[in-house]
Amino acid sequence: MSSPGRPRPLGLMFLFGMGMASERINCPSRCSCQYLEVNCTGQQLPEFPAAIPLDTRQLILAANNISYLPAVELSFLADLVYLDCSKNLLGDDLDFTFIGVAKLVYLDLSFNNLTQVTFGTFAHLLSLVVLKISDNPNLVAIEKDAFANNTWLRHLDVSRTGLTFLDTSTVRDLPNLRFLGLSDNLWHCSCSFLDFITWMTESNVHFPDADHITCYTPQGLRALRMPAAEAQLRFACLTQLHKQDYIFLCLVGFCIFFAGTAAAWLAGVCAVIYELHTSKREEEEEEEED
Repeated sequence: MSSPGRPRPLGLMFLFGMGMASERINCPSRCSCQYLEVNCTGQQLPEFPAAIPLDTRQLILAANNISYLPAVELSFLADLVYLDCSKNLLGDDLDFTFIGVAKLVYLDLSFNNLTQVTFGTFAHLLSLVVLKISDNPNLVAIEKDAFANNTWLRHLDVSRTGLTFLDTSTVRDLPNLRFLGLSDNLWHCSCSFLDFITWMTESNVHFPDADHITCYTPQGLRALRMPAAEAQLRFACLTQLHKQDYIFLCLVGFCIFFAGTAAAWLAGVCAVIYELHTSKREEEEEEEED
């Protein structure tokens, strides 16, 4: 048995060296690896890195030139809980991309080229808690049921995008939502958006940078913060009639007038018939008496 002061046996040193070499070999090129973490930040990678250890829990791909996330390669990382793909070139081919990483809790897709979010984009991320899709300037549409399966979602950021409208049910039906970023978007404060603004003022959700959640259109409401916009919209939308409303009221009035005229005519005819019938009966009674 060797004493503590003596050098380690060559066999143990060899095995230790092989283990370290194996860890280095399993780490993707130009990335750094720690226990259960792979960090490839700012390496100008043109594509998703190969040879990522299968037990990786945290994968950071921020500040690269990745334009596509391969669903098959991602599915090998079944234990992944944290994925940062911010500041890349990802576009709209993300539907069913995350089908194999159902344990994902944190997903950052900010500073990319997303233009829409559909139901299929995040439908399989049943454990998702934090989702950042801010700073996608071309993001103009989020489907009504885009987050229907993400019931654990607590933090959602859609700030600084091209959004002009967001259906109220898209966020209202998320039972655990506590943080919602909406600032510096191109919100169109029309009557159809009034329901969403009302939900904002009544909900318990926190809206960071609230001073920058303002209307972009119409011109008369530009730069107006949401609470003030709600008051003006409520007055305009609930008291002001539009062309369609006047047409509807005219039709209703015509129907009422026609129905009233028809009822009056029918009542008059009935009265005349009754009068004739009564007169004839009286004449017959007088004849019988004579």
